[in-house]
Amino acid sequence: MTAVPGTARRSAREQILDAAVERIASDGIDAVRIARIAMDARVSTSLVHYHFESREALLAEALEHSFELAGDVRIGEDNGDAPSHAHRLAAMIDQCMPYPGTLERDWLLWVELWLRAARRPELRETAARLYERMHRWFGAAIEAGIADGEFAETDVGPLVDRILALLDGFGIRALVRDPAVPLPWARAEVWRMLARELGLDQGVPPR
Repeated sequence: MTAVPGTARRSAREQILDAAVERIASDGIDAVRIARIAMDARVSTSLVHYHFESREALLAEALEHSFELAGDVRIGEDNGDAPSHAHRLAAMIDQCMPYPGTLERDWLLWVELWLRAARRPELRETAARLYERMHRWFGAAIEAGIADGEFAETDVGPLVDRILALLDGFGIRALVRDPAVPLPWARAEVWRMLARELGLDQGVPPR
């Protein structure tokens, strides 16, 4: 059985969401069974049904749950002791790439959301809401760099749209191991576009 870490300290709903995140990422939403999630979360199937009326509802909330778990790094106010706004932006790009581990798992969840939202209108609001949060996250970071004089003036909204489009496009090809789009190259390409717009060094993005 796949035990969910820290189950004694988490609510039953959180245990279910943790288990759902792992199971959806490993098996895909169409292969997920409520009984399997209940077993992983160490709860009854009736409790899973009590909290979630359908697999679509479970997917939507699992995606948001996963996003929240990464919030301290991904969308939190405190992004660590980055020495500059450029370092912060480079770290944000890294957080949006499907690196092996948690980030790759999150990408698998995103792919599940795209596929389901394309066919199920009830999931489109979830997708739009998560994209809006990503848009605000990048927008706030760029505006802070402009305000401090580190970045050149630019039209922030359209720039963020291009960033997200590049991250999605390169990210999916890196996720499926396209040999033409290795992760270091994808990272550098996104950075070059961003650096060009903001008047920064277009070389290797800072770590």
